[in-house]
Amino acid sequence: MRLTVLAGGIGGSTFLLGLLKARPDAEITVVGNTADDITLFGLRVCPDLDTVMYTLGGGISEERKWGREDETWVIKEELAAYGVEPTWFGLGDRDVATHLVRTQMLDAGFTLSAVT
Repeated sequence: MRLTVLAGGIGGSTFLLGLLKARPDAEITVVGNTADDITLFGLRVCPDLDTVMYTLGGGISEERKWGREDETWVIKEELAAYGVEPTWFGLGDRDVATHLVRTQMLDAGFTLSAVT
């Protein structure tokens, strides 16, 4: 069975986990939300795609339901010490690695689908 799902963020990720459990043999294509994507600190950040990717990959923070498990915030604290804006949006250290790799691959000409 082939399924296509429009998804993003916490709700979409939760739905996908349930769908995978209900239809383990299905071939599922996810059309992820990119409306909230942003370039921040020179890095391409895709919050909804990351939440889906981390959830399905088993690396999501179970407590927050976003970001990585066992995240640290050293980079965020250092940027704040420099007075770098925006302060409302913090990237965790493990999450920064995702954005570094994504940005490098996008700059090399890969599509966002291929990178994800």
